Amino acid sequence: MNNKIRIGIAGIGNMGSAHLANILDGKIKNGVLGAVCDVDKEKLEKVKNRLPEDTALFDDTDEMIASGRIDAILIATPHYFHPTIAKKAFEAGLHVFCEKPAGVYTKNVREMNEAAKKSGKVFQVNFVLRTLGAHIKIKELIDSGELGEIKRFTWILTDWYRTQSYYNSGGWRATWAGEGGGTLLNQNPHQLDLMQWFFGMPERVRGFCYFGKNRDIEVEDEATAYFEYKNGAVGVYMTSVSEYPGTNRLEIAGDRGKLVYENGKITFFRTAVGEKEFNRTTKTIAGPIPMWECDVKYKTITVGDGQARMVDNWVETILGNETLVGPGEEGINSLAISNAIYLSQWNDSWVRFPFDEDEFLEKLNEKIRTSVYVKQEVAKTEGSFEDTFQS
Repeated sequence: MNNKIRIGIAGIGNMGSAHLANILDGKIKNGVLGAVCDVDKEKLEKVKNRLPEDTALFDDTDEMIASGRIDAILIATPHYFHPTIAKKAFEAGLHVFCEKPAGVYTKNVREMNEAAKKSGKVFQVNFVLRTLGAHIKIKELIDSGELGEIKRFTWILTDWYRTQSYYNSGGWRATWAGEGGGTLLNQNPHQLDLMQWFFGMPERVRGFCYFGKNRDIEVEDEATAYFEYKNGAVGVYMTSVSEYPGTNRLEIAGDRGKLVYENGKITFFRTAVGEKEFNRTTKTIAGPIPMWECDVKYKTITVGDGQARMVDNWVETILGNETLVGPGEEGINSLAISNAIYLSQWNDSWVRFPFDEDEFLEKLNEKIRTSVYVKQEVAKTEGSFEDTFQS
């Protein structure tokens, strides 16, 4: 056990179970399972026989954090609980790995980041798509200057198809009180993280959200956003859960050509000279600019392998052997983008970064108060709205 990090998993739903399997399968070379926690005791009973005999079981995260049985906690609970559990873990001296999104609203996540910084512990958010070869290659082409200054990007992301049965599978799903948002907060955090990883944070956004447009839900099932950046670049992001077949196409226009990523293929239309230079020197009225069409090769990595890689990277960083792939403090960026899109829709106006976090939380709480899920959960706890949901 020397030099091994004891990991406690909070929440053993879909993602928690996947992380549990990776640890038990030995994919986290210097990580071992110390404890498992879930408020649903039936889930604990179902996994009990798969666990090593010395694994501690808890139905309360506070008890697991205080148990002394773990060095680090992996949080895979519903979104609202991520910052709350993380802050308690940091205060107890534990390292933290958090599933996406970092939280539901940036004000709470900012407090989590401050707690992480104060603790000095290693904090990672599971932005697994940063580990995939295609995305690493795209970032390299942008950061190296091969594309030149970015002018525009368009990302059509409509392959998140979900049926009404999916939303009916849990009372918390697709509700403001249970999940805190729809496709922007559930399916899209990975791509919103990639967007800010590739292009940086925008200066302002105009968002258009469609709530319950094609599914019987109270949150958005479709959204489109228009971004503006400091250098004059613009971006358009479109997402939906009700189109079939869907599309995942990223097109980036730079001064030195165009990059297209679709169906696992990266194509780079590389111009011989930059467009600005060509425009300054040419006597033609419409080009063309000489260019090459290049198929860009990259290392193939599956999302499943990437999940194990993210946890392993976190553990190795704790041990001082690596640096983080997804530093936890960066989790606020993608969340800020989705929060700003919502705020833009609610106010029917542009939103500039940084936006008023108190205004966003006030409007979110208004949505939560009328949420179907509120009545269910407040009734269960026999408490008040403030006790159960509000920060």
